[in-house]
Amino acid sequence: MASKKELQVAQKRELEKKEETTIPARIFVPNADIYETKDGLNVVLEMPGVDKNSVDVRVEDDVLKVDGKLDFSKYKGLQPVYTEYNIGHFSRSFRLFGKIDQSKIAAELKDGVLSLMLPLAEKAKPRAIQVN
Repeated sequence: MASKKELQVAQKRELEKKEETTIPARIFVPNADIYETKDGLNVVLEMPGVDKNSVDVRVEDDVLKVDGKLDFSKYKGLQPVYTEYNIGHFSRSFRLFGKIDQSKIAAELKDGVLSLMLPLAEKAKPRAIQVN
């Protein structure tokens, strides 16, 4: 007959084994590209499979922050053998400079790509000055 301590060790091993067979929570950093246009900047982030309701975009202290998660509940009950797919929470931050009009930043998530439009402030846009 097993002692109480042996039973506790066996239970602990079972729990550890169970934890090893589930998809671990991860934190990942989505790939980003930044493009310059005549009207401002366009920040593009890859996030395939992410629902727009799972993304939080905000500006705090001149920093553009993008946080969210790729919910893996759709994989519930599946036993991963091998996966490279990003699952879990993600976060990216971009320091804004004074030339961006923070009140007009827009975001769109389409086909797994989050596009953030950062317009230049009117005073920062290039303009021609007439020579008298």
